[in-house]
Amino acid sequence: MANFDYDYFVIGGGSGGVRSARIAAQHGARVGLAESSHLGGTCVNLGCVPKKLFAYGADFGPAFEDAKGFGWSADNVRFDWTTLRDSKTKEIERLNGIYKSLLDNAGVELINGFATFVDDHTLDIDGKKVTADKILIATGGYPRKPTFPGAEHCIVSDDAFYLDELPKRVLIQGGGYVSVEFAHIFHGLGVHVDLIYRDKLFLRGFDTDIRQFLADEMNKQGCTTHFQCDIEKVEKDGDHFKVTCTEGKIIETDLVFSAIGREVNTKNLNLEAAGVKAKDNGVIPVDHAYRTNVPDIYAIGDISSKYALTPVAIAEGHALADNLFGGMDRLVNYENVATAVFSQPPIGTVGLTEEDARQNGYDIQIFKTSFRPMKHTLSGRDEKTLMKMVVDKKSDRVLGLHMCGTDAPEIIQMAAVALQAGATKQTFDDTMAVHPTAAEEFVTMR
Repeated sequence: MANFDYDYFVIGGGSGGVRSARIAAQHGARVGLAESSHLGGTCVNLGCVPKKLFAYGADFGPAFEDAKGFGWSADNVRFDWTTLRDSKTKEIERLNGIYKSLLDNAGVELINGFATFVDDHTLDIDGKKVTADKILIATGGYPRKPTFPGAEHCIVSDDAFYLDELPKRVLIQGGGYVSVEFAHIFHGLGVHVDLIYRDKLFLRGFDTDIRQFLADEMNKQGCTTHFQCDIEKVEKDGDHFKVTCTEGKIIETDLVFSAIGREVNTKNLNLEAAGVKAKDNGVIPVDHAYRTNVPDIYAIGDISSKYALTPVAIAEGHALADNLFGGMDRLVNYENVATAVFSQPPIGTVGLTEEDARQNGYDIQIFKTSFRPMKHTLSGRDEKTLMKMVVDKKSDRVLGLHMCGTDAPEIIQMAAVALQAGATKQTFDDTMAVHPTAAEEFVTMR
């Protein structure tokens, strides 16, 4: 290792890359990291964090309405987009600084620039050559852009965080996390939302009952969903846009937001120079230890994992650094990976869906409840919560928990601990309820 500039060099300053670099340095390795943009990656700068801050902002609008039922006067309520946008940006800049401090305090050398491979141990960072014994690729992804006629008139999620002004109407194309979360954000901020998706129902891969429940709730709120429909072309028409959809449907809107998925950020790394193999879509195959086909080159996070989730990238980066430089032999546990969608109402889910459980051959029992949250008995809001439990009849083990309703993401985190511990339906039944809460429904289902 003495013949190299670094023992370990990380390409990408996102959550996974920063964690891996920091842990490796704490184990005594000489570590460098290259980042061409802001530290923190998509999650901190253009994803989870700013999106959640916007979601908090969006929730105040309905909350002011709900307050009236509890005796509060909420007249003359006004919203200023620039205040929310700029406050969000200040917080992101603060987090960028924290990431920089974490690297500095660990002794990681940060090089601002875009790294490309020269060979399997050499990188070029904007003209500067560095060598490393081991190299980690942790470059994440970016929003896929549409290709239909008029696509140049559309924005993607990266753009949504820095809009000059809030539109009165927005059309969102897509059926994943981003589309439904931004539908929540825009609608909560008073924007009319049309959501268009080419399939029968959005959020493919989630439990069907949860998907349908969210669609129904969104439509009740006033969001207009257009399923089995897609964009054919977008035309600018004065100060707004005319969107022609399949089957001739035309929707007029002030902003077209395309959220049709993400691409992995590996195309410009010159992987061929190092001999690293990637799939046609740019994904880099790795083994259980995150090794690529080239010895001493590794990949984690969105570019290699089937879970495009920040906590997964962090866990992978941490385990890799421990194993390479800490003398450990750790594996990341991918069972019961919980996830949340910050829609309105939000979704929390962990374990198998009903569909997956049946496809995996389980003989299952379904427990399900839908109710009006206690808060809305006074607010008057027409909103419900759905909770669902998937149980293996043979072992009584809980295979999956799914919820769509207020606080679902917070509730599902602790429920994931129970599933990870192998909880049975009887375990839930034997647990005393906390009353009055929504979460108690998970231990009172019969």
